[in-house]
Amino acid sequence: MENFLLWVFYVMTFYAFLPGVISRTFGFRVFKRGRVEKEIALTFDDGPDSQYTPQLLDLLKRYNAKATFFVVGSHAEKQPGLLRRMKDEGHDIGIHNYVHKSNWLMRPKTVRRQIEKTNAIIETATGERSNYYRPPWGIVNLFDYSNMGYLQIILWSSLFGDWRIRVGAERLQRRMMKKLRPGEVLLLHDCGKTFGADEAAPHNMLIALEAYLKQGMKQGYSFVNISQMIRLTDASWKPSLMKRTVISLWLLWERAFHAAFRLKQVGEGDKPSFHYRVTTYNGQSVEFADGGAIGKGDVVAELHFDNGMLSSIAARYKSPLAAGLRVIREVEHALPQLARQLAEDPDASNIKAVYGVTMIHRGADRLGFEVFNLPDGLFARSTNVYLRLLTKVLTPSDSGNRRKDRNKRLKEATSPRMLLMPVHRIRQYAAAGLDNLQGGNADLLRAPIDRTIAGTGDESAVISSKTTAL
Repeated sequence: MENFLLWVFYVMTFYAFLPGVISRTFGFRVFKRGRVEKEIALTFDDGPDSQYTPQLLDLLKRYNAKATFFVVGSHAEKQPGLLRRMKDEGHDIGIHNYVHKSNWLMRPKTVRRQIEKTNAIIETATGERSNYYRPPWGIVNLFDYSNMGYLQIILWSSLFGDWRIRVGAERLQRRMMKKLRPGEVLLLHDCGKTFGADEAAPHNMLIALEAYLKQGMKQGYSFVNISQMIRLTDASWKPSLMKRTVISLWLLWERAFHAAFRLKQVGEGDKPSFHYRVTTYNGQSVEFADGGAIGKGDVVAELHFDNGMLSSIAARYKSPLAAGLRVIREVEHALPQLARQLAEDPDASNIKAVYGVTMIHRGADRLGFEVFNLPDGLFARSTNVYLRLLTKVLTPSDSGNRRKDRNKRLKEATSPRMLLMPVHRIRQYAAAGLDNLQGGNADLLRAPIDRTIAGTGDESAVISSKTTAL
């Protein structure tokens, strides 16, 4: 019996207790506070409630405040009109399980079913699925991190016990006023019908919230939904002193590498897109689509992205796809210059191809590159590790580690590939330039790239280059 109880203790510690403590204390894979100047995020749990949620929506509308509602599925399916109103008035809707039950007390499969069922209810009412999840009482278990998939876990920076009616409106108001600060993610409740709550408690919350909104407006605060808070937080990212030091050292090491291996800059400006060196190819033999091949020992021009350029793009674009496509645009503009430079370089007179290894390969085929998987082996594995390490060095750290929680397409899009362009194709750039090379079809490339860059601003930037990479 003693051993059984000991095993129960061990299982509960690693399954439930430690994940909860780590998430709440260190913000591991969760978002719970913004880095902003004059914004506050209001969040409401346990609703919708047929009595109090409409009053809350009226109050928010009067003060032009946006909020996020984490709905309980069993309540939401009875109030589809309130869900539609939330969406129509600019609020976010998140998931708070189908029943208000702790994830500690449910198997991972059960938690997943609760989430999916609630999300289906939200989608039926609003036409959109939710991207946000808040577990009841903020309690996560070990498997929640993998179960969430596309969902961002949202916790809070302040809560006030407003689910208990004995707190009273005046005391609740005093507690809330102490948290009238930028970046706060406030947790309140618009329904008192869950276990441990008082049914009439939201009445006090509405009184205290109106005073809070009024005072916040006087002080110049704006009240935003969680999507806006996350966007503003991402946009305000500034590297820490440690991060700036690491980036500086990494770029210094890159310059030393360029000097040691005699890399040549493409173009004459102080912000090149890439560099190259003439070397021998040591990979497996590869056949090109339009004939010809390259094998071990053949002479190639090995391309290297400029990591300073990558770092500046990563800081500017918050979407991995947008950042990667921005890099492709930089390559597009630099390829004619590279072609002319190779044509004038006596060391490159006998090259058979232009070559590189990169995580940024979307759209490269439209520029004339052929994309190949890296053969499995030590080089492929070490390259993957190196590039992901470089990603961490050069890019912002997303709030709540949301970058990890993106779906499998992101991982696929940023897995290393080998790019090769036959020499006759790169020489066409020197002779004709990009527009003539593609018979006037360059706009077909630029248009989708521009649309994608413009439309993918909400995700975190994932962009990197191996030193031996295009």
